[in-house]
Amino acid sequence: MTIVSDIGSSATARRFWFGAAAYLLPTFPIAFVWHLVLFEPAYHTLQIYRADPIIPFGLASMMIQAVTFSWAFPKIFPGQRRSVVRDGLLYGMAIGLLSWSFTTLAVAAKHPMTSTSDFLLLETAFTAVQFAIVGPLIALAHRI
Repeated sequence: MTIVSDIGSSATARRFWFGAAAYLLPTFPIAFVWHLVLFEPAYHTLQIYRADPIIPFGLASMMIQAVTFSWAFPKIFPGQRRSVVRDGLLYGMAIGLLSWSFTTLAVAAKHPMTSTSDFLLLETAFTAVQFAIVGPLIALAHRI
């Protein structure tokens, strides 16, 4: 099955695209403010990221994630769902854990940095905030 064949009906397509937007629209500003404003000095101290981040690459990555996470939601929560908040938080925990495994653990394992524990703390907090917000939004989008 492909994503295209899975979103054949107009209602399904609408929910799919709303789900993708529910991920992308909050994730970009949360990530931008978190990494490049609020905690920029902490990330600079870690000496892990480039001085001039390539914003379009980050946005492209988020677009791929948005499409994938929106497509996966109805596969994991098929049919009638009981609670948008409950299902959204469960989904956020699941995809957040997956995301954390490759955006936090794998990066900490491969990249030199001044403090692995500080990096793990910052990125774990970021991931928790991000997916506590986008999980319920994706669930809501798939209810519309």
